[in-house]
Amino acid sequence: MSVVALAWPEPGSRAAPAPESRCVQCLGRQQSICADLPPEVLYEMERIGRVRRLRRGEVLSWEGDEIYDVGNVRDGALKLTASLRDGREQILGVAWPGSFVGELFADEWTYRATALTATTVCVFRRTDLNMLAASQAAVATSLLRRLSTDLDAARRSILFLGRKTAEERVASLLVDMRRSTPCDVTGATPMSLNRQQMADLLGLTIETVSRKIRRFERMGVIELIHTRLFRVRDEVSLSRLAG
Repeated sequence: MSVVALAWPEPGSRAAPAPESRCVQCLGRQQSICADLPPEVLYEMERIGRVRRLRRGEVLSWEGDEIYDVGNVRDGALKLTASLRDGREQILGVAWPGSFVGELFADEWTYRATALTATTVCVFRRTDLNMLAASQAAVATSLLRRLSTDLDAARRSILFLGRKTAEERVASLLVDMRRSTPCDVTGATPMSLNRQQMADLLGLTIETVSRKIRRFERMGVIELIHTRLFRVRDEVSLSRLAG
């Protein structure tokens, strides 16, 4: 595997991304590891990265494969799943825009990442990003902060599944979708997950998920445009239902 040699800017130089830079157009940038990087370091991130576009259902990584690349989700969403020995699949979570996918120090992918909708990911060779982190403290700090955030999210997920009611779980997921997925021109938000996927993620049955969503609609909290598109009519009430 070849390693790209990195050329660092001279001290004091500020090689900011050009106006047409893909970083400027990145929807997930403010939630990603790139959010607080100075311009010259952001330029290096852009230089060693490339954009990969995935169709709905296309796999970014396969569980058990060797890890060569890692990346940031720019837009869209990835379903993260792992398989049990008997072939059953468990959804571990959803990587929304700004999420970091991949492990910098593991040898193999421990999950499969599949596009739930048309998705773009800014991909880096793991070796290149490790070299950049070793030379640029801002990158190392940002990666550490992201790791800490993901660890906190995993802990909240345990609480989420163990203590929240079914209604709170469904409402919380709708809140996450609303915050993480851009609305269309009418203010409607696409549901990246179907009802079965939502049920698997939340530890509920598909009937329970469907029943709770219909209840939210009857309450006037949301409006279902169709089964995979909803509009939030009362954000305060939805947040309250999420617990």
